[in-house]
Amino acid sequence: MISSEQVQRIASVLRSQALNEAVVSALRSEYPGIHFTYCMEDDLPNNEPVLEGESFNIYLVDGREHCLCLTNNYENATGIVIAEVIEE
Repeated sequence: MISSEQVQRIASVLRSQALNEAVVSALRSEYPGIHFTYCMEDDLPNNEPVLEGESFNIYLVDGREHCLCLTNNYENATGIVIAEVIEE
């Protein structure tokens, strides 16, 4: 389970720094029980993030079954996808 408070704290970190692998690595260290994935927003078409930022969106991952899937259910969430948004 991932709480909405954890997502808000993670978003605060992402708002205060430039998004890159080092920031995601630091989040992995700070939240060892959560699996983090970093990708580009256009890698996740037709999905609704649980949190939208100016330069990033946050999605939740449900890893309870054999296949991973995105979810909006915090209680079922086992991981977080941080998707970088690049304005063109």
